[in-house]
Amino acid sequence: MNSAGNAAGMCRVVVVALAFPAALAAGIALTGCSEVSNNPHPLGSEKTNTMFVPFRERSPRYLDPTSSYSSDETPFTYQVYEPLYGYHYLKRPYQLVGRAAEEIARPLYLDRDGKELAGDAPGEQVAETQFVIKIKPGIKYAPHPAFARDGRGNYLYHAMKREDVADKHRIADFKETGTRELTADDYVYSIRRLATPRVKSPSFSTMSDYIVGLKEYGSRIIEADKALRRGLAPTDRDLPFLDFRQYSFAGAEALDQHTLRIRVKGKYPQFKYWLTMTFFAPIPWEAEKFYAQPGMAQNNLTLNYWPVGTGPFMLTEYVENRRHVLERNPNFRGEPYPCDGEPGDREKGYLDDCGKMIPFIDKVVFDIEKEGVPLQAKFLQGYYDSPAIERLDYGTGIIVAMGDDKKKEKEYTEKGVKLPTTIEANNWYIGFNWLDPVVGNGDTPAQSERNRKLRQALSIAIDWEEHIAIFERGQGVAAQGPLPPSLFGYREDGPSAFNPVVYRKGADGKPVRRPIGEAKQLLAEAGYADGRDERTGKPLVLNFDYQSAATPGTKALLDWYTKQFAKIGVQLEVRATDYNRFQDKMSKGSVQIFFWGWLADYPDAENFLFMLYGPNSKAKTGGNGENNTNYQNPEFDKLYERMKFLEDGPEKQKLIDRMIEIVQTDAVWSFGYFPTSAAAYHQWVSNGKPTQIIRNHIGYLRLDPALRAHKLAEWNRPVWWPIPLLALVLFAAIVPAWFTWRRRERETAARTLAREGAAA
Repeated sequence: MNSAGNAAGMCRVVVVALAFPAALAAGIALTGCSEVSNNPHPLGSEKTNTMFVPFRERSPRYLDPTSSYSSDETPFTYQVYEPLYGYHYLKRPYQLVGRAAEEIARPLYLDRDGKELAGDAPGEQVAETQFVIKIKPGIKYAPHPAFARDGRGNYLYHAMKREDVADKHRIADFKETGTRELTADDYVYSIRRLATPRVKSPSFSTMSDYIVGLKEYGSRIIEADKALRRGLAPTDRDLPFLDFRQYSFAGAEALDQHTLRIRVKGKYPQFKYWLTMTFFAPIPWEAEKFYAQPGMAQNNLTLNYWPVGTGPFMLTEYVENRRHVLERNPNFRGEPYPCDGEPGDREKGYLDDCGKMIPFIDKVVFDIEKEGVPLQAKFLQGYYDSPAIERLDYGTGIIVAMGDDKKKEKEYTEKGVKLPTTIEANNWYIGFNWLDPVVGNGDTPAQSERNRKLRQALSIAIDWEEHIAIFERGQGVAAQGPLPPSLFGYREDGPSAFNPVVYRKGADGKPVRRPIGEAKQLLAEAGYADGRDERTGKPLVLNFDYQSAATPGTKALLDWYTKQFAKIGVQLEVRATDYNRFQDKMSKGSVQIFFWGWLADYPDAENFLFMLYGPNSKAKTGGNGENNTNYQNPEFDKLYERMKFLEDGPEKQKLIDRMIEIVQTDAVWSFGYFPTSAAAYHQWVSNGKPTQIIRNHIGYLRLDPALRAHKLAEWNRPVWWPIPLLALVLFAAIVPAWFTWRRRERETAARTLAREGAAA
């Protein structure tokens, strides 16, 4: 019989051993076999509007929006909470839309005297930017005991004692719940709470540099917290309520019930992307008050386990390292599914649900699967609707497996597994350290030109198309510059899509890598004909620092790099090292050539181009900057300083184009590749457009439970034929034994009678 999964919901098989074969066969009683026999989920759950997905390693650690940042937490936080902004689900390049906000607010720019400036005012003239954001009225929090009141309006659960909480371990253990409307004050509270010393917020250090007064506010809150802790042991988990309503600062204010104002230092257009993150999700003071009561923390009744939000789902079950359940928030107002997207979306079915209210799914069940083999098996059997709802590497892995194994390709194809792909805001490249005398900038114009030609020659020689075919199994595209697709600034008819230094246009108009002869010619012009320094006659040996453990796969990759350089006669000395040592060398600028990658924090060209901005030099900032090559180009820096202050538009596009042309000519990177990402869904899941930027995607997915139930029954038919065979084997073993036993019984009885007769 098929044995995958546990015994929940299995058909019961009762075998009654009888004396005759016919009776034995008749004694096989099968009950409940209209359901799938080996479903690891409750009986009949495949017919409900419930999505089943696994999680791998452990339960999410931080569901508190102030501290949550890990990708394994996002399937929960972005479904429960509503930051002010989000992204249009289908459009690429990514487009901001309001979530709790009515619309994307137009920033108000002020000079040092508080006078309003034009929207295109130069960044150096802007002393302050104000974001005045209107919040949609009528938004309600999901039901929660923190809001429950009695008939007199008093909170039911805000004055509990330790003994009242002793038997409470889940939110469902509190009988009464309530709700209230979302207000601007809830966002003010969450911004103030970024400064709390009680949980660590990854965003505080950055935001305190931008939000007016937040850094000083943080110092005040530390003192306020110390006063509240006075007399408590350092390990005491029952801390008095730190009520941020009592501590204000000028950077975040509620102008009225539905209007929020945030004040930002200078001009910082990228701030709007921060407003899509859960750091800026609303936190009701009632939830903090509720969870601050004695005994709550000991019973894991905190925001880290039981979030309180206004999003389409609410967390209703949390069994650590076993199972978590999101259910539809009955108070969610609903949002219309988009009716437009990018070219090709209609053909892919992404617009079929135009105008319908999301979320489409009633419940999402997350079950732990620590091992990859059973996870994959259950996905193929249909028991998981997706093998990873928050990651895109599983889909890529399946595509690679299909290319390697015709049997797997046939199985995935026959089962109609959907594997939509995308090129995400992620790049990998080889960098040349600008501080190095051989591959860097050089001390004189002649040396700079010599080194530039060397970098250009190496860029042509390193065949990233071959790398993608071998090591990425075809899942990626060679990069033409630092800016990936899906971001504003990348355009197919611009320099971001064509690097003339490394490529030339083919007959079909597509980029074709320049021949190795051109690389050798550039190398000779650089003074290294046939790989030898013309001044010394010695071979040119370059050092390649690589952070990795020694494995067979790594050795093959490093051998490949060595062969790329050898194509033009350059020797490569690989210096593999551990991560900490590598980071130390990068911080000091003591590497020569290295491999690196970047995944965007937000979808703006600035988030990639800042890695080439001179003042961000890693070596010159003590390791704090993200300019790993320590690249310095005055023209690039001036353009960047203008570009970073601009909203998306023609002027910004023009600057981005020029900046890309500069770094292509300088060949400060061998631009590497943009990896392909792929989601994985069964055929009964719709609207699964792959993305790593949009995290509230579960609400857009739609299930066809009837199709799922049909396919599960088809794919998991129980195999009954062994049972009659086992019955016959059992019969063949039992009957002779029974006859032997009967014969011995009769013989024993006869001997007994004979002895008794003789005695008589």
